[in-house]
Amino acid sequence: MSRTFPFSAIVGQDEMKLAILLTAIDPSIGGVLVFGDRGTGKSTAVRALAALLPKMRAVVGCRYGCDPQAATCPDCAARAAAKPGAGASHLVSVPVVDLPLGATEDRVVGALDLERALSQGVKAFEPGLLARANRGYLYIDEVNLLEDHLVDLLIDVAASGENVVEREGLSVRHPARFVLIGSGNPEEGELRPQLLDRFGLSVEVKTPAALDQRVEVVKRRDAFERDATAFAALWKKEDDRVRRSIVAARKRLGTVDIADSAREFAARLCMALGTDGLRGDLTLVRAARAFAALQGDSAVQESHLRHVATPALRHRLRRNPLDDSGSGTRVERALQELAPAAAL
Repeated sequence: MSRTFPFSAIVGQDEMKLAILLTAIDPSIGGVLVFGDRGTGKSTAVRALAALLPKMRAVVGCRYGCDPQAATCPDCAARAAAKPGAGASHLVSVPVVDLPLGATEDRVVGALDLERALSQGVKAFEPGLLARANRGYLYIDEVNLLEDHLVDLLIDVAASGENVVEREGLSVRHPARFVLIGSGNPEEGELRPQLLDRFGLSVEVKTPAALDQRVEVVKRRDAFERDATAFAALWKKEDDRVRRSIVAARKRLGTVDIADSAREFAARLCMALGTDGLRGDLTLVRAARAFAALQGDSAVQESHLRHVATPALRHRLRRNPLDDSGSGTRVERALQELAPAAAL
């Protein structure tokens, strides 16, 4: 019986759902930060993602889920050395791994396998959550409450795409490329700037203000809790349609053209907002390209850039003591003030 609420059945929260879909199409966009009120479907959307994503091909027996086209982990290297030509592959679900706030560093990065060490006298590595999340998603609820030493660790791994463990006589390197998804309530504290910058997109979710939406949320949740299997079957056709659109967009992504005028518009917007560095420009262009691919378009237009500008840039703005407007409002205002580009 399915206990995962269908992605397509989530009422509203369009910005959050789009951000998640864009990272599924192009993981290089970076992670997704979801901030907002409690009980607004943040964790529900992330868990629904696992059932929505198309399966991926991985090396059989690999603890890191290596892509057979680029199997570089220690396990795959050892098997290849012992048996040339080894490396059969199979289809597996894309991992969506939870990182609990109270997790120890050993549980996150991996550690010595004590059972084998005691019973066999062998120093073997027991992979952690980062290994399980490779090529998938790492989800942290209440990410703004994460302990500093884990934040530092995540920043390093997110930057390099590799987890390095040097302890208890072990020296292990393994791939750890994942899309980081964090959720939280801004009232409970801010996120450290170093980690905030690692999220490609930032979205805000709010309690539905419309009466009909609130009623529909309760109606669907009640139906799901009464009979999860029947409810999932009811939404299977729509979830399958979204899954097919992700597959098609991934195939189309490499052919989507980005004219210099589109890049110029992105740069002008980032300059107008005073964003630090060039990560905002890169993320904005990547997100717009993924959105164009999702829409079935062959080239990035100004409309694509405008559509994804707020989630791509709202968390990259400097504080302005003379402007108490929300960051999303500042992005929208900058978009309005920019003269329409000539013809993208």
